Amino acid sequence: MLAKLASIAITGIDAVPVEVELDLNSGMPSIRLVGLPDKAVQEALDRVRSAIRNCGYDFPATHRLVFSLAPAELRKEGSLYDLPLALVTLIASGQLDPAAAARSLVVGELSLGGGLRPIRGALAAAITARQMGRECLVLPFDNLAEAAAIGGVRAVGVKDLAEAVGFFAGNWKPPPPPPPEEDADAGCGLCYSDLRGQEMVKRAMLVAAAGSHHCLLMGPPGSGKTMAAQRLPGILPPLTLAESLDTTKIHSVAGETRPGQGLMRLRPFRSPHHNASMPGLIGGGAVPRPGEISLAHNGVLFLDEAPEFPRQLLETLRQPLEDGFITISRAAGSGTFPARILLVLSMNLCPCGRRGDPRRSCRCTPGQISAYAGRISGPLMDRVDLHVEVPPVDRDRLTEARSGETSRQMAARVAAARRVQEGRFPGRPTPVNAAMTPADMEEHCRLDGEGGALIKSALNEYGLSARAYGRILKVARTIADLDGGGDIGVEQLMEAVQYRRGESVG
Repeated sequence: MLAKLASIAITGIDAVPVEVELDLNSGMPSIRLVGLPDKAVQEALDRVRSAIRNCGYDFPATHRLVFSLAPAELRKEGSLYDLPLALVTLIASGQLDPAAAARSLVVGELSLGGGLRPIRGALAAAITARQMGRECLVLPFDNLAEAAAIGGVRAVGVKDLAEAVGFFAGNWKPPPPPPPEEDADAGCGLCYSDLRGQEMVKRAMLVAAAGSHHCLLMGPPGSGKTMAAQRLPGILPPLTLAESLDTTKIHSVAGETRPGQGLMRLRPFRSPHHNASMPGLIGGGAVPRPGEISLAHNGVLFLDEAPEFPRQLLETLRQPLEDGFITISRAAGSGTFPARILLVLSMNLCPCGRRGDPRRSCRCTPGQISAYAGRISGPLMDRVDLHVEVPPVDRDRLTEARSGETSRQMAARVAAARRVQEGRFPGRPTPVNAAMTPADMEEHCRLDGEGGALIKSALNEYGLSARAYGRILKVARTIADLDGGGDIGVEQLMEAVQYRRGESVG
């Protein structure tokens, strides 16, 4: 008997339809699985056999079984085929009505006892099931909150094989989806009022958040660079629904979501260590998976002590910073992953870290300082909008009570500036000043005669590139938006120019 059931395969961050088939015939007892399965999929046959028997059903061990995962040229990997393989076995052996599961899509990993474990890519599976016009998606209960976050398809969470069979047989009613767990906020309790004596740094982070401008923080150890970066997600606007879907899909495919978690509502903050590998940062593997730069999509990627990262690793950031995505090509396939991030780099001013600190003497030679600064290339520095010097904090300020704007107050100012930009760029996926095109800048970044003379003088004095000129205008536009959204004045332009003076440091 021939039986069929619909499932999916993960490619990049998307799910594509896969048809699970079983041809069950009398003859020499054997089991085959075809359709480019990886090792985990091949091992599914042992899990399926044990799960079926331990749940009280009959496994047709005396027959010839040929399982197929179509399309055959698409490589299948992971353990999400366990449940569809088990169900198609029960259908082919006459233990389950074939019409019951004909309008469903099924995914799930089985234990030997028949229990179901969570899978990667549940949200992508739900989106594909909706696009295919399937009536329901049957998946592990731990993934139910994530899959139920979108409409258009009924998500059914089952805890074991027996519940899945009972659902299709019509003698088990699934419970409603549980309320999704809240996001784990890495920045919970962090406030910019903790950053004492660094009002200029807080101002730079406000500008970075308002226009989604990349930022470089330069200063001696202990000056507050990491504190400033860690608090940045707290003043960014909440994720929109479209951003939340994209972000959750990436984290789900990467296995970063927790059981019971729904859509992500908070912007991600990723801070990889400088010993991260190339695949770990940009993505990769035999079958491409997202790396840290994609896990930070719609959020913040913070590279602390950036010069300690291998230069080749840093250079891979250049193209994603411009394009907002990264394509990974491997022999087993390729994947394109979103990478629209707000990049924050931090660095000391010299190898010993004492340069710029009046309380300690730096003994680094000019050559050592130049070589240290040169670990971050000019082209990458050119793509960073704000170059912020973070001076050491006056020790007397450390014992003061919290002061200055709080993160909540700064977030309100950022939200107001973002509303101005959304009105300026209606309907765009990234309505922020940092994403302005040359045509946008021509229209929205006009300068008067005094402003034109000022920026010409700055370009000559600091030896800035044409790209830096454009980024100064974008930052000035954001500063003007923070001031109400009027024309760019000399004051806004001067502040924007000050954020490029750091290129001459070192």
